[in-house]
Amino acid sequence: MARLDPHSYNDSTQPETETLDWKARVDFRTRRLHAEATLTLKEASAGPLDLDTRDLDIRGVVDAQGRPLPYILSPPEPILGSRLRIELPAGVKQLTVRYRTSPEASALQWLSPPQTAGGQQPFLFSQCQAIHARSVVPLQDTPRIRIRYRASLRVPKQLKSVMAASFVGREEHGVEAEEHYEMPQPVPPYLLAFAVGSLTSKELGPRSRVWAEPEALEDAADEFAGVDDMLKAAESLFGPYDWERFDLLLMPPSFPYGGMENPRLTFLTPTLIAGDKSLVNVVAHELAHSWTGNLVTNASAEHFWLNEGFTVFAERRILEALAGPEVAALHAALGRRSLDEALHHFRAHPQLTALRTHLSGVDPDEAFSQIPYEKGYLLLRALEDAVGRPTFDGFLRRYLAKYRFQALTTEEFVRFTEEELPGALAKVDADAYLNRPGVPESAPRPASARLEALEKLRGKVPTQADTKDWTPTEWQLFLESMPVDTAKDVFRELDAKYALTASRNSEVLVAWLVAALRAGFDAPLGRAEEFLGEVGRMKYLKPLYSVLASSRDHRKVARAAFEKHGARYHPIARQGVELILARA
Repeated sequence: MARLDPHSYNDSTQPETETLDWKARVDFRTRRLHAEATLTLKEASAGPLDLDTRDLDIRGVVDAQGRPLPYILSPPEPILGSRLRIELPAGVKQLTVRYRTSPEASALQWLSPPQTAGGQQPFLFSQCQAIHARSVVPLQDTPRIRIRYRASLRVPKQLKSVMAASFVGREEHGVEAEEHYEMPQPVPPYLLAFAVGSLTSKELGPRSRVWAEPEALEDAADEFAGVDDMLKAAESLFGPYDWERFDLLLMPPSFPYGGMENPRLTFLTPTLIAGDKSLVNVVAHELAHSWTGNLVTNASAEHFWLNEGFTVFAERRILEALAGPEVAALHAALGRRSLDEALHHFRAHPQLTALRTHLSGVDPDEAFSQIPYEKGYLLLRALEDAVGRPTFDGFLRRYLAKYRFQALTTEEFVRFTEEELPGALAKVDADAYLNRPGVPESAPRPASARLEALEKLRGKVPTQADTKDWTPTEWQLFLESMPVDTAKDVFRELDAKYALTASRNSEVLVAWLVAALRAGFDAPLGRAEEFLGEVGRMKYLKPLYSVLASSRDHRKVARAAFEKHGARYHPIARQGVELILARA
């Protein structure tokens, strides 16, 4: 027996799944999916087959001829969920599990009409990363095992389902509609994704469209209008786009992430709609995942940096191609700031600040941070600097070609890099990035004239002449660098002069609220309370709840806000806020 992924019951001596046929009926009344999953294995093999499940109500397991197969559903473990062990007779290559999901399924969020933009229809969406697919489908929930799938979703006729797959067709049956999808490319289970709601779409280009509730569609289409240029820039850097379409879905406010890179249908937070396209770098990040993460995947959460470090590197190369090196440097500076904050946050758990982590007994959601993103980016930047951009670009293309539609470990990355770039890892002290806490002193640091200008204004009130050409990214950097002991009068003057409390840009607003409240300037407190009821994105919830909970005066405000709005947050976000409040 060999369990290669600490977050899966999958046993590497057992047969692997090749395809999934999934049928589900969406029941908004009971908040359940009534479903069946047919797994076709790569080879027939007698003996046990272990599947991952979480809170699934298993109704039965049968073979391809409908004959019952014996199974045992084990008691749940806190992180892994329950192992479903099915005994396979000789010659069985296909099996079907009939089941229903729990109303509290960790991958699903059911929204009532008042929680949507239109306020008339309910909404459902999935979020399977890192190990939540098992709460929707019984399967080998490890990115090591990629699967192709076909799916059929039965939904109320007045609603539309969308899925991270190719749309095949829709049939209507009385009060319900059945919509069919197919994913011809093999994907890791965490990329299974769908949504159901009052949805409509608008074309953005030959290979892309945006989906949204009707009330938000035009704003979304305007904000993301440049996605085709982004797609062309990415292909020029990393090779052909392998997923045919790059469609976008604007999510409800409770979506816990900035974006989720589901192939063919990227999910995006509505906090990106700033009215000036200033936050579309998130789209560049999710697009970059089409190569680094979706095409070449980490073998488990212990190697998460292989997904995210490469993707941040690719995102900034796309930004550089579209907007120039100064803009890319500004984003790298923001990234370094978020990395330093993450290192401070994990100071009691330094082992989680190495890129190659060991997570047996650790929930990947609790280990989640900016470290694999930004420290991974710095390692790749260091390698690029060491060997030169043309050489590194060639290396990156060969890496993507070799591991296309595969999963790999950090150790495999090291072996490949040693073969392709002999001596480069030692030259940049890669071991310090991969296996040691913190960030090496020699790590690359962003530099540009605009960054130098910002540094000179640290803690001061800039003039209109200083700020006339500032991007929102510069405002964010300026605000995040405000010293804690900055006088309250500085914050008062900043708000009077630049109306920061009224900013439409969520990144600028949160940077302002956190800096002001941390310094004891309470005038924006009411806006902070309001904002906690408007969004569900963890990137904003965590710093705002943290700064409120760290203040004796504002702790009650934080708890009252969570009591009022917590039910609207995604389960993953709710868990994160509960931890913050429990530690306060």
